[in-house]
Amino acid sequence: MVPDTAAALVIVGHGSTMNPDSSAPTHQHADEIRRRGLFAEVACAFWKEEPSLREVFYQTTQPLVYVVPNFISEGYFCQDVLPRELRLTGPVTVRDGVTYAYCDPVGIHPSMTRLLLARAEEVAPGVPRDQTCLIIVGHGTSLNENSRKAIEDQVKLIRDGGYGFAEVLDAYMEEEPLVAKWHELSTAPHVVVVPFFIADGLHSYQDIPVLLGMESEPTAALSQNEVFRHNPHALYGRSLYYSSAIGTEALMAEVILDQVKDFKAKYGAALEAAPLRDSSIPALPRAPFKLGQISAVPSEDGQGWHLSHVDDAGAGDLSVSTDPLEARTLSIYDDAGQFRPLKTAPTLRHGWKLVLADEAALRLALDFLYPAALGLARHQAAGTLEPVPLRQTLGRQTGMYRFSNKITDEQAQEMVACHCDAETKCIRRITWQLNPEQPLTLIEDNKRPETVPTDEIPLLCVEACTHIVSAAREIARGGSVTGAHAQGHSHSH
Repeated sequence: MVPDTAAALVIVGHGSTMNPDSSAPTHQHADEIRRRGLFAEVACAFWKEEPSLREVFYQTTQPLVYVVPNFISEGYFCQDVLPRELRLTGPVTVRDGVTYAYCDPVGIHPSMTRLLLARAEEVAPGVPRDQTCLIIVGHGTSLNENSRKAIEDQVKLIRDGGYGFAEVLDAYMEEEPLVAKWHELSTAPHVVVVPFFIADGLHSYQDIPVLLGMESEPTAALSQNEVFRHNPHALYGRSLYYSSAIGTEALMAEVILDQVKDFKAKYGAALEAAPLRDSSIPALPRAPFKLGQISAVPSEDGQGWHLSHVDDAGAGDLSVSTDPLEARTLSIYDDAGQFRPLKTAPTLRHGWKLVLADEAALRLALDFLYPAALGLARHQAAGTLEPVPLRQTLGRQTGMYRFSNKITDEQAQEMVACHCDAETKCIRRITWQLNPEQPLTLIEDNKRPETVPTDEIPLLCVEACTHIVSAAREIARGGSVTGAHAQGHSHSH
């Protein structure tokens, strides 16, 4: 692919508030593309993690932004949720001097066939294809008829492509044909099952193994089990080979780039006609500063930076790394090893130090530790931050969250004060109001942007997060503010 160094690439994933493995493939593919230097910026955004879909464009600075959904199908999320949250009006959207190119989701690209064949060969090496049934497994849903189309298309391509399999079938967790009936659907002595999912989440390492009969009950987390490592499984007189999710395949980075290439071929004229904006950003002052729970100190060489937890500043027994990518690993778990779905929770782990070569490495590390924080602060300083009132955020929700805006103003005020508490829940400073005429009245001073100390870069919240939306839904359904507060931080979406 020809480098596009005046453009940014944003890879959009679903994410999870419970499963740290959910966003891992999206980040890994972004790392690989970033390593190749094909774009000026490469970032990720998530529906249920950070940065959010509304925040990521504060992070990017380029006049052209390619958005590639790291989703399997052209279903509900890609056709409804993502365009709504990203404020896209079509394949090409021009807003505030920036052109946004909304590409097709990775799962519908024809090159996915190559990945499926590679995964089948990897999981069952040497097994004769003429004695093998390949089953591609999806979730299945009634929300959108396109949700299973990508799988059906791949089944047809492989079945008609002369690849030698005795059978090629599609199966689903919640729709017919059901994956639980795999032994009735297939007749070949060898069966290879490939989950057509983006990540090895709860479905691929807990639910599907139970449906297949490999496990009697859901197993432990992916990092603690061996569900993909015991092939073949002897079941129903067959040899069953079970693969990890197709989205974890390293070649998915190529599919992402293929979608960008195809978009350019189709909409190149519209991209060339789009206006350009200045993408330069001011350098950070070479002076010590704080950002959330991070202490940043310029190194004596005049180029580099040292990062550590504010509590560890000056400590000598820290684990040292020079890789800015290590920052993402540091952000995932707290000191007790618990998953941190909210990166701005006051639980950043201790005991580390990042020695970074230059400001580019510093910015990358900080975007992993506190996604989009530098961009939000930059826009606040420029007067271009656009906070979204809580009522507007709740009012645009659909599906199971469409009732969240039914909470009263009093409930909303109490919910925000409880759910966003800086000491226990989130250290961001809130820039939004309940509605344009009604400010938040119950939050503490340490939640307000006007009280930021002079040696800190403000850690800002421009819109209520997914945890607030979840809590509002629970309250609207009759739950208490305290009960919804706990549920909002633990519920998986």
